[in-house]
Amino acid sequence: MLSLDKVFDAQTVLKSIIRETNVVRAYGIAPQCELYLKPENLQITGSFKVRGSAYKIALLSEEEKARGVIACSAGNHAQGVALAATKNGIKSLICLPDSAPISKVEATKGFGADVCLVEGCYDDAYNKALELKEREGYTFVHPFDDENVIAGQGTIALEILKDLDNIDAIVVPVGGGGLISGIAYTAKQIRPSVKVYGVQVAGAPSMYNSIRDGEIERLDSVSTIADGIAVKQPGENTYAIVKEYVDEIALVTDDEVSSAILALIEKQKMIAEGAGAAAVAAVMFDKFDLKGKRVVAVVSGGNIDVTSLSRVIDRGLWNSGRSAVLLIELIDKPGQLMEISRIIASLGGNVTGVHYEKGNTESVTGCFLRIELETRDFEHVNEIKKRLRDEGFKIVKEIKK
Repeated sequence: MLSLDKVFDAQTVLKSIIRETNVVRAYGIAPQCELYLKPENLQITGSFKVRGSAYKIALLSEEEKARGVIACSAGNHAQGVALAATKNGIKSLICLPDSAPISKVEATKGFGADVCLVEGCYDDAYNKALELKEREGYTFVHPFDDENVIAGQGTIALEILKDLDNIDAIVVPVGGGGLISGIAYTAKQIRPSVKVYGVQVAGAPSMYNSIRDGEIERLDSVSTIADGIAVKQPGENTYAIVKEYVDEIALVTDDEVSSAILALIEKQKMIAEGAGAAAVAAVMFDKFDLKGKRVVAVVSGGNIDVTSLSRVIDRGLWNSGRSAVLLIELIDKPGQLMEISRIIASLGGNVTGVHYEKGNTESVTGCFLRIELETRDFEHVNEIKKRLRDEGFKIVKEIKK
């Protein structure tokens, strides 16, 4: 059974494998509280997952090691298992959903694992891994619903409590529940007054729904940019631990997660993947009562594909009013674009794109101008729109990305 002794044992075992990530103070992200970040995105594999998988593999018998290990993952657990297995001289096979970012697939191979891509999401990869385990005799390393994996993740709480002696709350992203189970169990054993809050994305609320309804539930589908926590069904062990030790779970949207990723880049110079930024998003958008509190948000991973990061940044800029697109109807005559640019520049906006289109207007001589802008915030966008209207320009609409 899970115990505090087991978590301390995991801390000892992992000393030569993991990087102890020091808590850092965050500024300008959540002014309503004193926010600190636990940057597991800086972990050796770019995610906390190596803690649980490495501890689990360290405890395997020689017979289990000889059979080789198999795991399923959205990408981060895969890298943890691959690294730990390779360090122990064990063969590893990882089943990954074919939607996993290329960067995670290649990193898993780079740590020494064989990869089996499975059509679908994490749960489809899980079923394939179980099938291969039975057929080939591999030892299965579960990504979250295993007491040794949970104990390994609990070492994060030990580090947090060592770094900060008077915190009020820890905010943790939730997928299958292994991370928050380890943190909540450990924190509550050592300091029961600390609140532990869980965060899921609205497109994959499996643990949220299960806790709300009092029984484990399975989602028909999941859809979110936070692929690391896109799990259809929580584990039996993790559900029980979360139910007992976690104070509250809230949902964030993909747009809120995108804004959190952007905030971490700009304010902390820190790269987080969608799952990694979920806890920060919850703090930023006031999902819990944290006013005046000392809070630690776990940034659980930073393994985001570069092309995905570009799209997320664009979305984050849009959702924070940092960029805008206006469709303006004009009379097609010289000087119109110059006048519009003058107005925007006089208010401190920056034109980043222009598209001109004739036809389909009420006037025979009309045209449309699509203007892309760099702005400060939503108030700034509204200021620009008002000035354009005041000077006689017809804004057809603000285009939503």
